[in-house]
Amino acid sequence: MESFQYEAEAEGPGLFRVKSWMDRYPQLTLGMTSRIGGKSREPFGTLNCGLHVGDLPADVTANRTAVAQALNSDLDHWVYGEQVHGSTVALVGPTDRGRGTRERETELRATDAFITNTPGIVLAALFADCVPLYFFDPVTGSIGLAHAGWKGTAACIAAKTIEAMEHEFGSSPSDIQAAIGPSIGKCCYEVDDGVIGPIREALAGPDGDLCGEESDRYYTAIGSGKYKLDLQQVNRQIMIKAGIFPASIEVTGRCTSCTTDLLYSYRREGGQTGRMQAWIGLKPSGRPSSEGYEGSC
Repeated sequence: MESFQYEAEAEGPGLFRVKSWMDRYPQLTLGMTSRIGGKSREPFGTLNCGLHVGDLPADVTANRTAVAQALNSDLDHWVYGEQVHGSTVALVGPTDRGRGTRERETELRATDAFITNTPGIVLAALFADCVPLYFFDPVTGSIGLAHAGWKGTAACIAAKTIEAMEHEFGSSPSDIQAAIGPSIGKCCYEVDDGVIGPIREALAGPDGDLCGEESDRYYTAIGSGKYKLDLQQVNRQIMIKAGIFPASIEVTGRCTSCTTDLLYSYRREGGQTGRMQAWIGLKPSGRPSSEGYEGSC
């Protein structure tokens, strides 16, 4: 069964929600926006949540506000980062509320992943093919969100987010629940040797290599130095290597490039398109903590 279920009202933003997590963890809010139900005009129609793509800032702010209101949340409690396809993980605390919500100048600088244990804060990141990674530790009451393009994936941003949760909150990887959201799928993501080399290094076992049968699960050679790459499954494997149980990882079957009626795809749409936002937050009631963390691969 598909993990990310689409919900659409007659009016308002269309949202993808992780139904199993909603049922098990009522203290959480998490999901991903679609491209439906906003104010943006073409080529950003209509629920663009990215301030950096050339859309009207007022329309983007209206879209973000509508999403927050649909979740019974206040946009001033959300936190956005400047995504640079890196692997830095930021520790978010109460003083970060509202950063990047209405202007890019206040975003967390050069940040592709965030963690927090502060109730009432919602972490948000922007996507149009890259992989959204969600983390929740029900034991320590902490959460994380990461933006994993191929560079972030090769830099083990998933493992670094887990390490940051261990370091800051005392999380055990075996307690962490994870979800992998809609992104470009193996069906549509063609790359070359320059991408596959770093991905192989990230996946490499103790012997420094993968056997052919195993590597075929993550990428398939299609000739002339080209490959079809499954970033969702690569990130899942990195999570497992970092200590998360396989059964604790929800993986979508949705490909952004295949479903541009609902989702933005940077590749499929030639680079001029909007952005979905992934979010995860702890509902108000609880405790706090702010700074940055650099882990190892």
